Amino acid sequence: MNPANYILTIDLGTSGPKVAIFTTHGRLIDYAFEEVPLLLSEGGGAEQRPSDWISAIGRAWETLLRRAHFEPSKVVALNCTSQWSGTVCLDASGQCLGNAIIWMDSRGAEEVKKAASGFPMVEGYGAGKLIDWIRLTGGAPTRSGKDPIAHILWLKAHEPERYRNTAVFLEPKDYLNYYLTGRICSSWDCITLHWVTDNRDIRNIKYSDKLIRTFGIDRNKLPDLVPVNSLLGNLSAKAARDLGLPESVQVVSGTPDLHSAAVGSGAVRDFEGHYYIGTSSWLITHLPFKKTDLFHNMGTIPSGIPGRYLCVNEQETAGACLNFIRNQLFFPGDRIDPSPPPAGFYKLADEVAAEAPAGCEGLTFAPWLYGERSPVEDHHSRGMFFNVSLQHKRAHFVRAVMEGVALNGRWLLKYVEAMAGRPFGHINFIGGGANSKLWSQIIADVFNRPVHQMKDPLMANSRGAALLAAAAIGLMDVNKIGEAVEIEQRYEPQERNRRLFDERFEIFTELYKRNKPLFHRLNS
Repeated sequence: MNPANYILTIDLGTSGPKVAIFTTHGRLIDYAFEEVPLLLSEGGGAEQRPSDWISAIGRAWETLLRRAHFEPSKVVALNCTSQWSGTVCLDASGQCLGNAIIWMDSRGAEEVKKAASGFPMVEGYGAGKLIDWIRLTGGAPTRSGKDPIAHILWLKAHEPERYRNTAVFLEPKDYLNYYLTGRICSSWDCITLHWVTDNRDIRNIKYSDKLIRTFGIDRNKLPDLVPVNSLLGNLSAKAARDLGLPESVQVVSGTPDLHSAAVGSGAVRDFEGHYYIGTSSWLITHLPFKKTDLFHNMGTIPSGIPGRYLCVNEQETAGACLNFIRNQLFFPGDRIDPSPPPAGFYKLADEVAAEAPAGCEGLTFAPWLYGERSPVEDHHSRGMFFNVSLQHKRAHFVRAVMEGVALNGRWLLKYVEAMAGRPFGHINFIGGGANSKLWSQIIADVFNRPVHQMKDPLMANSRGAALLAAAAIGLMDVNKIGEAVEIEQRYEPQERNRRLFDERFEIFTELYKRNKPLFHRLNS
């Protein structure tokens, strides 16, 4: 047995929790994953049962205990990261009232649009309200209805009894902390998407009475706030018994998945960027200032690192596009088979796509299969293969998807670097897409930036949570976190492809501009 101490992390994703053990220096020891069901309903409903989260965490933890790669008594800290923008209703006795409403749920769209309206209207918001939100929070509630404030407004309008009986609304991460410690609170980074906090002083974030009145909700139903990456206390006696851990284990306040990924990517210094490709994608950087780009749907929010801001954005479909052509255009038993795990699938996709030349002989893919959020918010846009000819083979289509996602990322890169005020020296690459060597090279070529393919890219969330916990308990300098994250391989842009992708990028953005009216006619 390694005599070192350990950190336990819980990464609650939409598909289920990933429970992992790290050393206090951020080295992965072991992890296990358990699935939980997703409950979808008509009208945009998306829910999960909090009891399923807890039981799945227990099963994953039991798997780690059976493997016995560590000594449980040497676990000194526990940190949770989770899906963001969810709502758990607790009654006065601390019991859940119904299912958790998760980030995919859009039923509150009409309620948040009503709350955001006013005269005159600017980009779908009342001008006065928009000024308040941008000035105080750095952003504004999305009109998609997927923010927690939209969930709360929907409950108030459509399930008034559940709203009345709710003592506190918690994010998923904060519900896990309640289970672990018995403490009810949220952290400055996590509460952001309620759009009711004053974030102007990054070291003293607090609720804004004015913004709470704008939404017409009850302040006493919102949790008390604690600073970013702070210690909540020790494990409760019940949680310690359930997990078979000592009560001395310290529980950290935790972070949403976006924040922990930013740390686990290793790009933790100001103006360092990381690019994530999972189902969706994003391009994120830490910044020393608060700033908003409303027209390209991005802005800064409190980071998981104390005293820092995080420039955030999201593109709807990235890895989902590759999965789409795998599942819908190719079939089991064919060369690309849906059965391999993600890493195996990307290896197969690399092999197939490598048979096509850069630029795919003119074949161009637009990845807007579910609309887009950044740098344009357009829920009517849709994907396409453009300029298809008889000479194009399967290899061209697979590579075109990879290049199309990268071109979409370059579109976002333009505005993120403008917000930062400088180009990135390099970009750290994480998520399932970062298992692909070819995709890493394509991104370097399309972005014209060096790309660092990070080691264990699927563990970025858990790794970030572990490193933040080590900093919280005083075992790591937060400024040296980046040094603890390993790089698998570095990719330099290939000069021979630079002019090609500069031209393709112009065509790519022109495709959106010219087809936008048609998208709206077909899909509105």
